[in-house]
This record gives sequence, C-alpha cells and structure tokens, in this order.
Amino acid sequence: MPTVQFAGQSVECLQGSNLRMVLVRARLPLYNDAARALNCRGRGRCGTCTVRIEGPVSEPTEAERARLKLPPDGEDRGLRLACQCTVLGDITVTKLGGFFGRREEPDKA
Repeated sequence: MPTVQFAGQSVECLQGSNLRMVLVRARLPLYNDAARALNCRGRGRCGTCTVRIEGPVSEPTEAERARLKLPPDGEDRGLRLACQCTVLGDITVTKLGGFFGRREEPDKA
C-alpha cells in the first residue's frame, strides 16, 4: 500500500485512491484558512486543494489543467489539485501558504 507523507504525518492508502479523499479522511490540513469551508468538494473548480507532490500520481485531468491556467495560477509551477490526483505509489505532499495554497512559504498547519 502506498504511503502519503503530509504535514509531518504518514497515511497509508490503497493504490488508485483519490489524494483529496485520503487527506480529508485522515483529517489532515489540506485547506488553508476559509478554504476549509469554501471549497468545491473535489470537483476541480476552486483550486483551494492545490499542493506540491513528489512521487507517482496520475496525469493532470482536463479539469485540473483548465483550473490551473486561471488566476491566481496561469503558469506551470509544478502544482497539482489534490482532488484530481490518483495516488500511484509513495508520495510526499506539501501544502503551500495562502488561501489557494500557492504562496511559496508553506503554512504551519
């Protein structure tokens, strides 16, 4: 079973699990600030579940590519939407700061 490293914790999941669901079910701090209440619940529309991922996950979906082209993104910074990622092996996930999780200094969640 793959291991997801996030916020100083490790969570095991089934290969092929949705990353957002793994983190939410483990009660890990995927969302910053008000995004905890104001998010699209995994539809790939709001962008508040943006994370940096090291390790094997699925290729970006069409919805993810479209969302990451919009502000505050618009450039390839190697970020992904957790709600659109399928875990394919052991990964390390980093949540950056700010409402959308795009500020380079990670939150201290």
